[in-house]
Amino acid sequence: MEFWDMLLSIATQDEIDIGVISQFLRELPEKAWNLGVRVVLSLVVFFVGAQLIKLVRKIVKNSLQRGNADKGVVQFADSFVNASLYVLLVITIASGFGLDAASILALLGSAGVAIGLAIQGSLSNFVGGVLILLLKPFKVGDYIKEDSSGNEGTVTTIELFYTKLTTPDNRVIVLPNGTLSNSSLINVTACDSRRMDLTVGISYDSDIRLAKEALQKVLDEDEAVLKDKDHFVFVDSLAESSVNIGVRCWLSMEDFWTGKWRITENVKYALDNAGIIIPYPQLDVHLEEASAQAGSLNDKQ
Repeated sequence: MEFWDMLLSIATQDEIDIGVISQFLRELPEKAWNLGVRVVLSLVVFFVGAQLIKLVRKIVKNSLQRGNADKGVVQFADSFVNASLYVLLVITIASGFGLDAASILALLGSAGVAIGLAIQGSLSNFVGGVLILLLKPFKVGDYIKEDSSGNEGTVTTIELFYTKLTTPDNRVIVLPNGTLSNSSLINVTACDSRRMDLTVGISYDSDIRLAKEALQKVLDEDEAVLKDKDHFVFVDSLAESSVNIGVRCWLSMEDFWTGKWRITENVKYALDNAGIIIPYPQLDVHLEEASAQAGSLNDKQ
């Protein structure tokens, strides 16, 4: 009896397994169709959502620009809105596949500590970007010099995590916002004008008054020199081989480098025309005393 009972139970289990498989095969086309429909709808939602995100970004950007917001603020807000809306879009699509949005958010919240530790550098850069926009140590278009690594260039974009600089030789430097917000830097173009200081050495045999007049004329005639600010020539120091003459004036930020180069060149021409000598470093050696001592020693011998 036990043998027949065992055979009966095996046969019954086989019938159950066959029934489950048959039911699965019957429902498979319908499930595949439903899944395909969900995938297609998700793609449609993603495409439509992407277009809506572009529209929202455009509206936000235009609103900020009409409000005369700084270009860096516009770029940062655009990056933030873009990232936030795409996260919301992905959660919406995931909920269409049966995932509860509240469960997703709860899962992200419970994993917040681990995520925070994993991306603490990115969070630091994000906070640094917010601080840069709030404190405004620089803005898009400024030329800055960063002290920690010696990087410098013109600020082109301020994004969520990074700031991009373009160097004078057209290289792009990407700096983390956290580094920029936590290190000292020089904003070269923060003001409208900049002082130019030039030092030129003349020979001790040259006429100082004549040299000063020639250099003062260079400043008076140069169109880039701001005449409403102090511009003058002075004796800076008495060096070992030269009298150092200082040339000081103010130039607008746009004309600074071209003006400095032109004034430096004209200073050389002016001194040449005035007969002023620009000496090489030299050393005078006096041997009279040594020669006299040597002669005295020879006489004794």
